Amino acid sequence: MRNTTSRVLISCVSIILAGLTQSAEARITKVEITARALAYGGASFGTVGQYETLRGIAYGEVDPNDPLNQVITDIKLAPRNVRGMVEYNMDFWISKPVNMVNANGTLLHDVPNRGRVRTLEINVGGSGDNNAGDGFLQRRGYVLADNGWQGDVSTGLQIRLPVAKHPSGSEITGRVRAEYILDTPTSTVDVTTPPAYEAVSTNNADAILTRRVHQNDPREMIPNSQWAFADCSSTPFPGIASTKKVCLSGNFDTNHIYELLYTAKNPTVLGLGFAATRDFISFLRNSNGASTGKCAKGKGDEHRNAREENDEDGVHGHGRRHGPCAAPGPMPENPLGNAIQNAIIYGSSQSGRWIRSFIQLGFNQDENRNLVVEGAIPHKASNRGAFNVRFGQPDRLSGTQHTEQQYPGQESPQTWGVYHDKISHVKAGQLDRCRKSDSCPKIFHTNTDTEYWQALMALNTTDSEGTRDLKIPDNVRIYLFAGTRHGGGDVLNQPPAVLPPPPAACQLRNNSNPFIHGQRALLVALRDWVIHGTEPPPSLYPRLDDGTLVALSSIHYPYIPAVNFTLEGITNQKFYLDRGPHFDVEDIAGVMREPPIKGAAYPVRQPQVNQDGNTIAGLPSTAMLVPLATYLGWNVRKAGFSEGDSCDLNGAIVPFFRTLAQRQAANDPRPSLEERYPTHADYVSKVTAAANSLVDRRLLLQEDATFLINRANTAAVP
Repeated sequence: MRNTTSRVLISCVSIILAGLTQSAEARITKVEITARALAYGGASFGTVGQYETLRGIAYGEVDPNDPLNQVITDIKLAPRNVRGMVEYNMDFWISKPVNMVNANGTLLHDVPNRGRVRTLEINVGGSGDNNAGDGFLQRRGYVLADNGWQGDVSTGLQIRLPVAKHPSGSEITGRVRAEYILDTPTSTVDVTTPPAYEAVSTNNADAILTRRVHQNDPREMIPNSQWAFADCSSTPFPGIASTKKVCLSGNFDTNHIYELLYTAKNPTVLGLGFAATRDFISFLRNSNGASTGKCAKGKGDEHRNAREENDEDGVHGHGRRHGPCAAPGPMPENPLGNAIQNAIIYGSSQSGRWIRSFIQLGFNQDENRNLVVEGAIPHKASNRGAFNVRFGQPDRLSGTQHTEQQYPGQESPQTWGVYHDKISHVKAGQLDRCRKSDSCPKIFHTNTDTEYWQALMALNTTDSEGTRDLKIPDNVRIYLFAGTRHGGGDVLNQPPAVLPPPPAACQLRNNSNPFIHGQRALLVALRDWVIHGTEPPPSLYPRLDDGTLVALSSIHYPYIPAVNFTLEGITNQKFYLDRGPHFDVEDIAGVMREPPIKGAAYPVRQPQVNQDGNTIAGLPSTAMLVPLATYLGWNVRKAGFSEGDSCDLNGAIVPFFRTLAQRQAANDPRPSLEERYPTHADYVSKVTAAANSLVDRRLLLQEDATFLINRANTAAVP
């Protein structure tokens, strides 16, 4: 057997397209494999054997005149090659069995989060791009793949995108808004996340810098004489002039939201990230990029926004219509051969929001009208994002109560099915395009409690008045991992004394209730649905009709040891935001007005809780069925960090007291551990019963049930 060192390619292996004189179509044109090595320390995974990692650069081009690509903002303003195509190149990462005969035929494509590989986090103890943890995905034979898509990252997996220019060749400029919320004071911040978007000048005369303590406070103007487009990290104010940095005399502090409005230049064509990912997945799974005969119907080409029909600025493209399944030209050699029969796309948080946009914008069919993925898991993604707007900033949140609340992403439709939003006057659903082209994947939309408290998840399933539940499409399942937080949890069955301290800006310790075991069971269920047509577990989420989704005034927590806050103060509130006549609300595309104009408010609906303060509805973990604490999807900012606002995407844990005397002394009405679990054996018995019940419902795998029962056996409970 060759060792890892011998498998690393000393020189770059290039697999180059033989000819580029064929008819123009979107495709991967060249693949450079820059490194190839045994993965995970050479470990072998059951009958699948060893894995290897391939890293490299994929080059591609898209046809700006194909109707599928016309939704890309500024596609008509991108430079073109001699074939009239728009080019890009991107980093990729592939982890596959050395012997592809042992692969299970499923490509699990992970959408990187800010350039980071995240799929291995589905493995217990897994992380990064080379820590397989318990090897769950590898033991099951998945082929894993990632590619760069995000134009505003300078680390990890990146994509190199063209800059849009006016037809005359002159620079495009526009107003951009940047927001700064810090955990430590600093003199200097980036104008926006590198490498986007530098100011047109170091003169700040037309720029505005403000600050406020709380999200809804009036903005306080900072005089232009007290800040500069400059770098003060090594030189005192006014520092060294820079169009990429902002310096504040006296420093940016941790107790304010700072907001900068300025004029920027040279927007990249961000939406190409969707087409690039589409074509890379298609290249890896569709017979080396050739037509498989399994095509989408191509009906979606008729979709147009009325504004596009008179698009003199070239924000959207127009042109000839391609027929379904057009014959492709030569393609580079596929490093996976013909081993892939189906594909599932997975993304967490930002990446999950990206997947929702990918589906909604019609990118689940390639230019040959092949289906791209059969299954999709947008995880922790209750809305979309600024992935396809001019001067978009994908690195931003789509808005929590405290941070970046007014950035794009929360626009209607938030629903999967068609619904008439009476506040925005949008009548649409996120599956409209793929329904017309018969290219909708099977979707598992998974969430945490944080998505309800901070990301408006209730508006995915209820009307804009908050009075009725909406029908969920047949190809969609929605699951709330009950009692979990956005960042996940990995500290189960631990006594309060060994829990980590609160995050830097928060009052309460972070929620330790994990969703990973539910994730794994659902991945298996989704693959069974895709391959065998096996009906998955029914959706599990809070609803109005059964009283598990309620108005904020109906929620009462028994014991929360945080100070100077209200539930209203930490809850995100959605408003209709008018972003101007050149912004496409349905597609979150085009050109935004900055700042937007705030309109009507949407109702707030949150998951109801029980007498312990734990969420009633959703997919429970054993920690929720046999609790040691109150597990919250929200946390509260502490003094010096805009006290009383939401601590953004953090959750919180409020452990039960160990004894009756302790909880009575604290005036805590929740029963103590010794009252709940008289003996350790009683606790283990309850965890065992809970785990077995979840296995019976296909919400927990047997191997994970065994793991959780073993952990309960070693826990210091009661």
